[in-house]
Amino acid sequence: MANDATEFKDLLLAYVRQETLDPLKALGRFLLWGAVGALLLSLGAFLVALGIVRAVQTEAGVHLSGDLSWVPYVGGLIFALFVVVLAATRITKVPR
Repeated sequence: MANDATEFKDLLLAYVRQETLDPLKALGRFLLWGAVGALLLSLGAFLVALGIVRAVQTEAGVHLSGDLSWVPYVGGLIFALFVVVLAATRITKVPR
């Protein structure tokens, strides 16, 4: 009888581990890589937007100085908004 109880306890623990802990570990790895990917994509998009601002500032030279010095930032903002809209449409996309 004691042997059966021990076997049942071991079987129950193995089942709980298999059905709860292992999927949670896999989910944790999935979320970790997703967070790392989101962070790197965000950093890349920020650097590209900054590059657009600097490129417009450099190439425009004196034409966009003084009262028009805000124009390069609009280019960076437009790119950032494009990235946000693109991400939002991909997040809400319904699979076929």
